[in-house]
Amino acid sequence: MTDRTIPQRELRNNVAAILRATEAGVTFTVTVRGRPVARLVPPGDVSAPRLDVDRETLRRILLSPMDEELAGELDAAEAALDDPWQAR
Repeated sequence: MTDRTIPQRELRNNVAAILRATEAGVTFTVTVRGRPVARLVPPGDVSAPRLDVDRETLRRILLSPMDEELAGELDAAEAALDDPWQAR
């Protein structure tokens, strides 16, 4: 896979060509004043970690029962914390 670094100005002026190249497999790092600020990658690129989670997976994770040992550890940790709103 090809990786190119381009300034934001080039992205702005050539967005259609850059998107076609990205769709064809080219990865772009976009810079502003020489500082990398974004990456354009082809859709479905598996080399980058996935940052989104679909709704059903999130619902399953949040609604699954908590492990009893973990629940006990969390309760103990919470009890050890000072309450910043409690009057002293």
